Amino acid sequence: MECPNCHSDTPDTGKFCIACGAAVEARCPFCGSANRPNAKFCAECGRPLTARASTTREAPLFAAACPIAPVAASAERRQLTVMFCDLVGSTQLSARLDPEDLRDVIGAYHRAVAEIIARFEGFVAKYMGDGVLAYFGYPRAHEHDAERAVRAGLALVEAVPRLELITECGLQVRIGIATGLVVVGDLTGSGEAQERGVVGETPNLAARLQTLAQPGMVVIAPSTRRLTGGYFDYRELGGVALKGFGEPVSAWQVVAESAVESRFDAQHEIALTPLIGREEEVELLRRRWRQAEKGEGRVVLLVGEAGIGKSRLTRALLEGLAAEPHLRLRYFCSPHHRNSALFPVISQIEHAAGFLRDNTRRAEAG
Repeated sequence: MECPNCHSDTPDTGKFCIACGAAVEARCPFCGSANRPNAKFCAECGRPLTARASTTREAPLFAAACPIAPVAASAERRQLTVMFCDLVGSTQLSARLDPEDLRDVIGAYHRAVAEIIARFEGFVAKYMGDGVLAYFGYPRAHEHDAERAVRAGLALVEAVPRLELITECGLQVRIGIATGLVVVGDLTGSGEAQERGVVGETPNLAARLQTLAQPGMVVIAPSTRRLTGGYFDYRELGGVALKGFGEPVSAWQVVAESAVESRFDAQHEIALTPLIGREEEVELLRRRWRQAEKGEGRVVLLVGEAGIGKSRLTRALLEGLAAEPHLRLRYFCSPHHRNSALFPVISQIEHAAGFLRDNTRRAEAG
């Protein structure tokens, strides 16, 4: 397959050029179906692909970092987490920099945002000059979209100041995040201005929270705070008056990832309810423990559907052993570290050594 941008040879199975990063398949702006790069009309719905073809040379700025996911042909009502990311001090930059230099700065900022949002499987809905609107939960929904959005926000706050640019001082962003029911997916505008619109209170709330945030801050709504539980450390900002909202809205600043060891603990910040109907399973685990105490090695494998109570059962066993001498080693996988095969081992060692999230490498080595 030949890249339409630089004419390099690219594997037929690839979606982006291996030489320049440009998209090598034409996405229909109406139905989202994939087409050959030289196609003029969509093979799925028959509509013209001219809107896509007219933006081919600009695609390398963002397309390589944020692949386009298939989208629904009509609007949908769904739970959505909306993120507004704003570049701090862009007006001052425009006054100090040459327009071409400013374009390079904004382009680097956009690429960084697109890469991080794609890493957490979000969707960049719109670039608005120095601002970026992103959705988590559309077009593809995940179990923990609110958590993904907050992790992406913290990653952006950390990554953007590190960009190597011609500016004398590093860039900073401020981010607002809100979660709620919306109607998303309506195509608005035409040609290059066409986009997937979202209707509801949630995007307005996220935009207002973004204006409330200070440089380098991630501010979230109460709905997002409830969903993220103990995954992060927070600073309560109290009730704040926001334009367009009749009553004060509670807001929280996300400070950092929490030091909680397991996802089960993060999701259950308050005391657990009594375990009902699992007496037989708990007794089986206790019998195996007694056998292990006598020198008979035992391995127990708990298998079951998500949410059936596997972690709760092991918690009940540990509570029963609290007064007895034992060594507990726990290893957890994470959907956010799928590319790190040793993440469970690394995470367990960090918790055992008492490393904090913001420890420097030198401090950890010492």
